[in-house]
Amino acid sequence: MKLSKKTVLIGTLLAGTVLATATLAEMGPGGMVGMGHGEGPGPMLLEMFDAIDTDSDGKLSLAELEVHRAAEFTAADTNSDGALDAEELATHMMARFQGKMAERTQAMIENRDADANGSLSVDEMGQGPGMEHFARIDTDNDGMITKAEAETAIQMRKKHGRGMGMMGSGQGCAEGEGGN
Repeated sequence: MKLSKKTVLIGTLLAGTVLATATLAEMGPGGMVGMGHGEGPGPMLLEMFDAIDTDSDGKLSLAELEVHRAAEFTAADTNSDGALDAEELATHMMARFQGKMAERTQAMIENRDADANGSLSVDEMGQGPGMEHFARIDTDNDGMITKAEAETAIQMRKKHGRGMGMMGSGQGCAEGEGGN
């Protein structure tokens, strides 16, 4: 059975979109893959809404979504063969991830840089999840956190709809996402 080039292109486009959506959904507000809410494509769609809304009417049409998806695919298909291999897909996803991380890192500095010197000291970084929540994570109160206790704490955060932030603390770094 031979598939048409259009069928392969559509299938590859859909697979790439699913992988990109899954990766960005896992990023959550803190930006770390594997540490997010698992909310699906909603947050990603909101982040990209203005770029997709080419006529700036505040609404997304199916045509605008299709144009955006095709442009994303074309940008990722660096060898122009009509298909995304693992390297192309990884490169494209990594570039998007790095761009998002640069934005979030800058926001973190802006939100936490108390002395306005453009960098963060140890104090400005905050205590981090281990120190901030030690007593809560140490459920048997033995003064130590076991791997099982840490896993339980992570599961509880997921259950209550809170992802892990950029430094693993559940604190976002962008405006309105919390912080110390």
